[in-house]
Amino acid sequence: MSVLMITGASRGIGAATARLAAAEGYRLALVARDTEALSGLVEELGEGTALALPCDITDYTSLTEAVTSTERRYGSLDAVLANAGMSVPTSFLGTDGAEPDQWRDMVLTNVYGMAITARAALPALVRSRGHLAMTGSNAGRGIRPGNLYSATKWAVTGMAQNIRAECVGTGVRVTLVQPGMVETDMTADRPDVPKLRAEDIARGILYAFAQPSTVDVNEITIRPTGQAPHS
Repeated sequence: MSVLMITGASRGIGAATARLAAAEGYRLALVARDTEALSGLVEELGEGTALALPCDITDYTSLTEAVTSTERRYGSLDAVLANAGMSVPTSFLGTDGAEPDQWRDMVLTNVYGMAITARAALPALVRSRGHLAMTGSNAGRGIRPGNLYSATKWAVTGMAQNIRAECVGTGVRVTLVQPGMVETDMTADRPDVPKLRAEDIARGILYAFAQPSTVDVNEITIRPTGQAPHS
């Protein structure tokens, strides 16, 4: 059975992927800051299937310890979903959104956290000739006025391509998943637009993982039917 580590596993796309992966026989290492939510998910999925690893993904030491704990528990690490992310509303003109001192955590989580998740996990994935999936966003493929979240996801788009290029010859595959609008806590203020369910994105992620080792699904864009190009 394959071993999958998921960051941001306590809710949304991370939790949905964990549930679907467990149903397909994966063994799971679940990483998030919310210890209570992680414990509840492990109880739901079963302690024989899932391991809770409370961790701040902007802390490189904690991430490397999580990878080590996963390999110690299961013997290998075959796939990683680097999924943790957050959003705050922003305006560079200063006409709307959060104050700049609230932007820092979003940038650290979405960019630095994603980068060091890859750095912590890739040595294990090289050993297993495994698979790294990264959760980007449709917002990382278009212009969003005043939107720093969009810029962080542009960074993830470039990061995935650069990681893939560095991994040539290692057997490691890299998939960037670009969701459109999804029903999560981050989109609760947008009741007026079509939305996907988190499970829709989870199916796309597991589709990429299920391909033969000779197939590297580089990028998947998933939008709800009827989503406008810039929403």
